[in-house]
Amino acid sequence: MNILIKSATIIDSKSEFHNTTQDLLIEKGVITKISNSIENPKNYKEISLENLHISQGWFDSSVSFGEPGYEERETIQNGLKTAALSGFTTVAVNANSNPVIDSNADITFINSKANNHAVSLLPIGALTVASKGEHLAELYDMNTAGAVAFYDYKKPIDNPNLMKIALQYASNFDGLVCSFPQENKISGNGVMNENITSTRLGLKGIPALAEELQVSRDLFLLEYTGGKLHIPTISTATSVNLIKEAKKKKLDVTCSVAIHNLYFADAVLTDFDTNYKVLPPLRTQSDIDALIEGVKDGTIDMVTTDHNPIDIEEKKIEFDHANYGTIGLESAFGALQTIFTTKKTIDVLTKGKARFGVETAPIAVGNAANIALFNPDAKYTFSKKDILSKSKNAMFENESLKGTVYGIIANNQAVLK
Repeated sequence: MNILIKSATIIDSKSEFHNTTQDLLIEKGVITKISNSIENPKNYKEISLENLHISQGWFDSSVSFGEPGYEERETIQNGLKTAALSGFTTVAVNANSNPVIDSNADITFINSKANNHAVSLLPIGALTVASKGEHLAELYDMNTAGAVAFYDYKKPIDNPNLMKIALQYASNFDGLVCSFPQENKISGNGVMNENITSTRLGLKGIPALAEELQVSRDLFLLEYTGGKLHIPTISTATSVNLIKEAKKKKLDVTCSVAIHNLYFADAVLTDFDTNYKVLPPLRTQSDIDALIEGVKDGTIDMVTTDHNPIDIEEKKIEFDHANYGTIGLESAFGALQTIFTTKKTIDVLTKGKARFGVETAPIAVGNAANIALFNPDAKYTFSKKDILSKSKNAMFENESLKGTVYGIIANNQAVLK
């Protein structure tokens, strides 16, 4: 693949060309020249787009594609295409398929489905067999097949001894254990944040305490066992403080927050729109403020779309019975840009790679091209025409966003709108 990118503003704090506008020559997938102006004598394909900006390719630590078993929700191929056109060059894919990804053969299958794609797929293996929370899955065997972490997606590990053993065992091969932050006995049959809004709507609530107890428990277990722990998608102010204190103790812990938990408060549920039904639930504005501050000061290590396609039959039903989840790849950049500066948005979209074993390289001559292309200033209302996923359960539909994505160049391929 040979491409000449014209007049691109580079946003990459690790690059000597940061905050400058340059032409980039990419030959056979490698950046061979960066200059104010580059001629095109070999008649390479030129990319010249309105207000073009580029950065290192983005990373998402939690996406779900459904395949195998839930192809009606999403397939791996279309999911990867959606990720590419949303600016992501690497995605970590959850194990919540049917069957659950919990063996060496399953990891090999997932990897084979993503071969030769511009987007790199990182498989996450289930932490327990069939994600039932009873027995540890084949962690080491999955690790040797390429699993980057172990996580029973959205399913808490109720047995603290099982989590203790998981942390101890995985530390033998530097494995990353993920633990969903919810205490099920406290959350009970709740379907949204326990607050004045849930009382007004007559919906059962999930207290912030349910998350905070689990986070606290897991941090105690981590302190006791050692190992590596990642807490996906925290949602409360107290969780931020708990993780901040754990990091002061030098515990090996990271965490993420879903973009929608930085954007929406639970008050949006007034109309019982099931697209807003997610787990963890949307919380209060004070929680949002604390989460945003946690992203800014580095307590929260990464943001995620927590992209989870759900078919219409499981969303267009009563709120109590609807499935949890929203798609979020397509709206990620535009939503983050309404919260943070462009520089900070790019920073949080490229953080977290090292935690999941992804090598990074600045935009520089001699490095492989792994870049996102975007216009940070375009303002628009997110609508159905912007949805690229097979499922259409988009929480951000009808929201005013800032910033559009043109696509990516990665793995010696270009995927552009």
